[in-house]
Amino acid sequence: MNDMLEIRDLHVSYGQVEAVRGVSLAMARGEIVTVIGPNGAGKTTLLGAAMGLLPSRGILRFQGEDLTGIDVEARVERGLCLVPEKRELFGELTVLDNLVLGAYAKRLSAGTLRGRLDSVYARFPRLAERRSQRADTLSGGERQMLALGRALMSAPRLLMLDEPSLGLAPLVVREILSTVRSLRNDGVSILLVEQNARAALETSDHGYVLETGEIALSGASGELASDPRVQATYLGGGTDDDE
Repeated sequence: MNDMLEIRDLHVSYGQVEAVRGVSLAMARGEIVTVIGPNGAGKTTLLGAAMGLLPSRGILRFQGEDLTGIDVEARVERGLCLVPEKRELFGELTVLDNLVLGAYAKRLSAGTLRGRLDSVYARFPRLAERRSQRADTLSGGERQMLALGRALMSAPRLLMLDEPSLGLAPLVVREILSTVRSLRNDGVSILLVEQNARAALETSDHGYVLETGEIALSGASGELASDPRVQATYLGGGTDDDE
């Protein structure tokens, strides 16, 4: 099986409220797959369940391995990594310290750690320039770069991104999504949750539309972008973020 991630009949509840209901999703190695949908549709919940942050029912397989009973740190060890919507950086720590923390679960040798840092700095030169700055002094775009760089320190095979464009100017959004495409070209599979549906579908290979906790539509991203329902609901309001 060539599936990087397989989700079947996934259910996630918050008390009596079922936020994700029977979701099935699959992505192959080397794909960018996007999940779009309105606020409150369950997109962030879906990523949290895949990362092991939320209890769930259903089947979750990563590279053919059942993830049932496997905790978050062990999932990171296997190559899963989540960049959360709020980025969750350690603001009082430097850029360098935040990056080093991204590799904590891997117990790397000093040489391997140095190599990972050099790779992140090569991808994000601004992080190299600001390596001694506190994270809370960075711009929004730089914080997103740091969140991505910190995730890359764990050498993920599958990178899950939750709203990477949130709050960023359109030019910075294009830069971030260009980085996402380059990561795919370097062999990292990407699961992208994104409110900017137009940019998400332009960036990805395959897409799912999640509405009220269920998959409403799925298909090749180009086909979804041409679907009248997707155009009317998600692509009709212009190309820029509205918040």
